[in-house]
Amino acid sequence: MYQDIQKKYGRYWQLYLFLLLPATYIIIFAYIPMLGVQIAFKKYTILGGIWGSPWVGLANFKKFFNSYMFSRVIGNTLRISLYDIIAGFPFPVIFALCLNTIENRHYKKVLQTITYMPHFISVVVIVGMLMQIFHPLNGIYGIVIKALTGNQAIDIFGKPDAFPHVYVWSGIWQGFGWSSIIYVATLSSVPEELYEAARVDGASRFRMVLHVDLPALAPTITILLILRLGSLMSLGFEKAWLMQNSLNLRTSELISTFVYKQGLAAGGPTDFSYAAAIGLFNSLINLILIILVNKIANKLSETSLW
Repeated sequence: MYQDIQKKYGRYWQLYLFLLLPATYIIIFAYIPMLGVQIAFKKYTILGGIWGSPWVGLANFKKFFNSYMFSRVIGNTLRISLYDIIAGFPFPVIFALCLNTIENRHYKKVLQTITYMPHFISVVVIVGMLMQIFHPLNGIYGIVIKALTGNQAIDIFGKPDAFPHVYVWSGIWQGFGWSSIIYVATLSSVPEELYEAARVDGASRFRMVLHVDLPALAPTITILLILRLGSLMSLGFEKAWLMQNSLNLRTSELISTFVYKQGLAAGGPTDFSYAAAIGLFNSLINLILIILVNKIANKLSETSLW
């Protein structure tokens, strides 16, 4: 048996040696820090540390569940995340399908480059651009409203109901080009013979999209949708934090920003254990979601993560 193992793994020892560095990285920075999750069940103190702080059981979780902020942060996170999936997930697919119909390679590459560029703009710069564009006095939005109506424009960033729309659609603009890369790569691997057979049968370009392109994209779409639904409760902290203010707090307070305020934000008492409990609850919900969605996808189709 030892000889079989040695023969099996010894033949490709160089490949396993290459795996040693990323495996070590994951163990050190992903698995070992999981020991710190226990502070969610403790009353953490700096003097006691992770191991010496007293146990409080599920008290931190009960505190969060009984808090008036529970329904607000859960509701805001789910609302914006579902909004983002419904409105934003189809965009990269549609864009990739449109790109695939372009025969001029030069124009295609230029268009791809232009749509990829916003992805490399930092979140801070994106939010700064949004604030300048939607400024009620000096922004393009404010100037246009003033010219058309003669009245001063309302402050978009001060309206709670406008926050989800600005957050989601600015994210779609920034990311749809980059997200389409994997779909474009999938379509590039479709055999040309399928298109030629469709043309011989008299299929229009729209028919080829329906019967050739979409079936080729279906497995990729399924996998990415499972991953996206599995992170339903996880929204980017930086953008929400930068766009947040006292006027739109009713709709902009997400789980990520609430955890930061409870655990790290200055200007008030911090509770590391309470913040850790909220973060652990969020991670457990995401884990349950990805398992359920994967199971449903496995039953409805032949494509799933496992």
